[in-house]
Amino acid sequence: MTPSSEIKIVRQKAFLTQTEFARELSVSYTTVNRWETGKARPNLAAMKSIKEFCGKNGIDYSPLEAAWIDSTVIKD
Repeated sequence: MTPSSEIKIVRQKAFLTQTEFARELSVSYTTVNRWETGKARPNLAAMKSIKEFCGKNGIDYSPLEAAWIDSTVIKD
């Protein structure tokens, strides 16, 4: 899976709109939208916020973490 699809899954598991999810993470709606469409990736600070959100809401963070790490690896 990709980070964008995993972020969407996290948001949907919490039954939140993109706007509500953005508010929870203290980012803009457009930021969440860009993450979910693959036009941008969360930076490390955002990933920490998402991890904290997942912990508070009982959502497994590991698939998103693995996808994010995999997307940062430079491939030949």
